[in-house]
Amino acid sequence: MVTMETADNALKSFYLGAVADMLNTSVNPLLAQIKQTTADVWGKDVRRLVRYGVNGGVGAGTEAGDLPAAGGNHYAQFVTTLKNLFGTIEISDKAIRSSANNEGAFVNLLNDEMDGLVKSSSFNFGRMLFGDGSGTLTTVTGITSGKVTVASVKNLAEGMIVDFVAATGGSVLAGGRTILSIDRANKTVTVDGATLTTTAVPNASRIVMQNSDGLELTGLGAIFSDEGTLYGVDRSTHEWMKPYMKSSVGAISETVIQTAIDNLEEVSGSRVNFIVCSWGVKRALAEYFSTYKRIVDTMELAGGYKAMSFNGIPVVADRFCPDGTMYLLNTDDFCLHQLCDWQWLEGEDGKVLRQVAGKPVYTATLVKYADLVCTRPCGQAMLSGITEK
Repeated sequence: MVTMETADNALKSFYLGAVADMLNTSVNPLLAQIKQTTADVWGKDVRRLVRYGVNGGVGAGTEAGDLPAAGGNHYAQFVTTLKNLFGTIEISDKAIRSSANNEGAFVNLLNDEMDGLVKSSSFNFGRMLFGDGSGTLTTVTGITSGKVTVASVKNLAEGMIVDFVAATGGSVLAGGRTILSIDRANKTVTVDGATLTTTAVPNASRIVMQNSDGLELTGLGAIFSDEGTLYGVDRSTHEWMKPYMKSSVGAISETVIQTAIDNLEEVSGSRVNFIVCSWGVKRALAEYFSTYKRIVDTMELAGGYKAMSFNGIPVVADRFCPDGTMYLLNTDDFCLHQLCDWQWLEGEDGKVLRQVAGKPVYTATLVKYADLVCTRPCGQAMLSGITEK
């Protein structure tokens, strides 16, 4: 017979390991290439000591001359706060009771809830990898009859609960709105609740995940910049913190890509081992190879993914990669530092299923405390403004 205790035990003993494995390897090909570790986590922060440059204690001299002065290594300390990543499932008391005498029905119920949680978590975790940590999904460009026109619908999906936040300052203009429908052709969004207006939500307002403003992973959007600070290090005084970036590329070609790869190897000694781009850029690259009668090789990656090959380097398209953009990465320089792997939030009694106050509903929440760190930003490259196909 199915009881709350057996349901709780199933979530902890059976589902947790499977769900954690799927979230760590099946979110997207890029995450599957990045090492995950609990090292360098101190309290609520990640503190990573990074060596840059070369040791200065090297030189030439005469037989009786002075030896080179000891130069020592150069270090910088990266500091970033662990981000709190949550995923919640909800099961009604009625659903549990209706399947109390049918274990198969209850298993199907849990399987459906966990499948939805994995898909939702995968969507948002994959999206964060390309974000800048601000949590911004897109910006508002206009509102007509309650329909919100946005700059991009790439990061949006029906069912998401979002906040409309001021462009600067972070004040919430309209919070907890569920996205009901998306017109992707016209880039308009319809949300629940009171009708929105440009007076309440002016143009340039940001749309963020509920309660997530400024609290997301330090993704590629934050790493690929040449100004401000990254991990507490000022890029204006540390040039090695700036990646290679080429804009307004236009038509993609082997020369453009190889130039970026060669620059990384020449300047920082970095060897690109992973390329990720938008779908339109991948099609443009495939067309380029076809035009010049090049055979497009494929290769299999960790997690079972298949990728196109560019001179032995996998090329993968990702739905969250910005349009017209290609990232050339050395994934050995990336690490997802975490306090622990995915775990259930447990109450004082050790239970993971808890009743929502005043409602006949039980919830369980997965949590992970982590942040993404790139130890060699100058060893990465980004090509943007690529003409898509």
